[in-house]
Amino acid sequence: MKTILITGCSSGFGLETARYFLERDWNVIATMRHPREDLLPRSAHLRVLPLDVTDADSIHRLIEAAGPVDVLVNNAGIGMLGALEGSSMATAREVFETNTLGTIAMTQAVLPQFRERRAGVVINVTSSVTLKALPLLSVYTGSKAAVNAFTESLALELKHFNIRAHVVLPGRAPGTSFGANAKQRIQLSEAYAELTDSVFAGWAQSTEEVTEAIDVAEAVWLAATNAAAPMRIAAGADAIALMS
Repeated sequence: MKTILITGCSSGFGLETARYFLERDWNVIATMRHPREDLLPRSAHLRVLPLDVTDADSIHRLIEAAGPVDVLVNNAGIGMLGALEGSSMATAREVFETNTLGTIAMTQAVLPQFRERRAGVVINVTSSVTLKALPLLSVYTGSKAAVNAFTESLALELKHFNIRAHVVLPGRAPGTSFGANAKQRIQLSEAYAELTDSVFAGWAQSTEEVTEAIDVAEAVWLAATNAAAPMRIAAGADAIALMS
């Protein structure tokens, strides 16, 4: 039975992906900053472990506790909304520390065991905003675009060891807590008030297709189980339309 380690499982894409793999008889290590045993069905195949991807000691403790892993899903991430001019560099660094450097650190931590076994899959969850730019998301988009480029180069490094690396690109997902998460780091600027109001109004009135958490779980499943899966996998009707 294979084991998948998923970061950011307290809600949204990570939680649904953990549930999806559990239902298909995988061993699942679901991580979150503050572990909650009540979020997923009790199972002998499930472990819920603490992890802060910005903390090297936390990563080390997790890898020691997790043991052998077949698939790593870097899903943990935070959002940020606001025009760059009014954004603090402290918040920008926080976003990159989690979304970009946290992904790199977790990947680096599992690679020794993957290389020794000459097997393993790294799946990095980014965003379709890297396919079609949107205003007020410049810092967030930069953090995710960096992961796309990182993964493309990484895949070339790891191919010799029979290790695969993939990117899953979800679209807009209003059914998840991403919006609430991003609003914790909203950076409002009076100079950009008109733009901000129009963007928010557009999102509120949008009738376009969106991404559901199950779409992301299915895309991760494809990457994890199909050696012929493309390196970039769109998740959700809106993301798929942007990729086509």
